[in-house]
Amino acid sequence: MYPPGSGAGPLSVGAAAAVPAVSGAALGVFPRGRDRLSPRGRAFGALMELTARVWRAAGLSPACCRPWWRAVRGGSAKGGPEAAPGPGGGGGRLHPPALKEGFRASSTSSEGLAPQSQPRAGSYERGARQAAPATGELWGSREGGLWKARKRLERKPLVIARTKGSEILFGIAPCSLALSHSRRDLFRLFLKQSSGSRQLVMSEFVLQATARGVPVHHVNRRELDALCRGQVHQGVCLEATPLRFKSLEEAENPDLGDEARPNRQLIWLVLEQIQDPMNLGALLRSAYFLGVDRVVTSQRNSCPLTPTVSKASSGAMEVLDVYSTDDLQSFLKAKAAEGWEVLGTVSKPEDAESIPVISCSEFQWNKPVIIVIGNEGDGLSLETQLLCHRMLAIPPGRALHPGIESLNVSVATGILLHSICSQKLKPGD
Repeated sequence: MYPPGSGAGPLSVGAAAAVPAVSGAALGVFPRGRDRLSPRGRAFGALMELTARVWRAAGLSPACCRPWWRAVRGGSAKGGPEAAPGPGGGGGRLHPPALKEGFRASSTSSEGLAPQSQPRAGSYERGARQAAPATGELWGSREGGLWKARKRLERKPLVIARTKGSEILFGIAPCSLALSHSRRDLFRLFLKQSSGSRQLVMSEFVLQATARGVPVHHVNRRELDALCRGQVHQGVCLEATPLRFKSLEEAENPDLGDEARPNRQLIWLVLEQIQDPMNLGALLRSAYFLGVDRVVTSQRNSCPLTPTVSKASSGAMEVLDVYSTDDLQSFLKAKAAEGWEVLGTVSKPEDAESIPVISCSEFQWNKPVIIVIGNEGDGLSLETQLLCHRMLAIPPGRALHPGIESLNVSVATGILLHSICSQKLKPGD
């Protein structure tokens, strides 16, 4: 590895840092594409680069060393450097080129070469074996870095251009009901490429979209996830205009027909500052299922009609009219003057402010009624409570531990509505 008779030895720490690198590719030892070499070949190349550094420090040029490198490479392919042809054409050890005359390394200089004896036979093989793990780790780390970069690129969310002013509905029920009802402007339908039991469902969506003249795009799951921002889409997304609350004026003067009769059994659900979209969706689903005639919500601090609300309502938002008012107290006063009974709700009877509290099972429905539901945290505001004729409560079935004395607002509303709506007279009664 070192020129014979030069007294050259391995580089010290300071010298190794100062010696310029000479690549094996520059010397013609191995091709530039390292990925085409075997691990043993890469290890041998690393050893050759180390030797080139030593010779560079000794003043030898790559052009001078290239013939020897090629001979060593050819001999290594036949069994190692020991088998390389000698100067006379026969076998034997091939020595590196001699140092320039007058070159001697100082054993005391931190930039020179320390004296060392001639390396024994087999030192190239041992060096290759020692360099192989380090070289393998180097290239393994590089390949691992490329793999991680590719994975990060795959995880990067896709951006699909949307029509201005549109939103993305997701889920089978909301998208199907939005297609079958003409309450929105529809732009594009996105379906996941699937087979098996879902293929029939997707075929029905294609028929619905074709009937409405909506373009259909078959995309992969990753694109659907990007469209609905990771929500549970069930393989279907629909680009459409948002749904808005209807004004209370439309609700106050509807085409009621025989609703003007005082004993007509009507029930309206009023929501005060419901903020959670999942709760609002569940409330709309219960109201639709149990036969509520109107749903009115306060504009201030209330959740809008979003795709999440539609999904939580299982599409009920697409078929049920939802009204809004910016003055809930005035609305309740006006309905009370028309003969409607206003019922508030309370989780514990002691929370009511000097207003009669009855169990929902004791209530008798004999006139049009409005049920007012408060928000998730604070319930009904004091101003709204004072406008209620009575307060309804749900009696618990056991002694309750502190902290779990109440029900979720959507669950409690479902119980109250079922208790009242079960008294509704059937046609002909």
